Amino acid sequence: VQLQASGGGLVQAGGSLRLSCAASGRTFSSYTMGWFRQAPGKEREFVAAITWSGGTTHYADSVKGRFTISRDNAKNTVYMQMNSLKPEDTAVYYCAARAGTISRSVRPYDYWGQGTQVTVSS
Repeated sequence: VQLQASGGGLVQAGGSLRLSCAASGRTFSSYTMGWFRQAPGKEREFVAAITWSGGTTHYADSVKGRFTISRDNAKNTVYMQMNSLKPEDTAVYYCAARAGTISRSVRPYDYWGQGTQVTVSS
């Protein structure tokens, strides 16, 4: 599976962005998909994840109520709608895929996209 993240950019605090992650491969619909982020000088951290069916989602406490993860298996794409953005959301955002249940850890994910920069100004 190859992943291509897009949709990042510069936005003012309180604004919104929608990230997309396009996947190649016929087995996309069988993978759990996750979004992680990494700010300068910090470790990569879990943001959100969604099961293959879209029936279960998990969120980090820091984004719960502001971010929404979704997927369209017909388009081999996972999305993350980010609302009420804060300066502390500034990071490179990565999408990832794994052939298993949702995990909030980095290591269980087998495939990673290249990352897209999100910058939130105050």
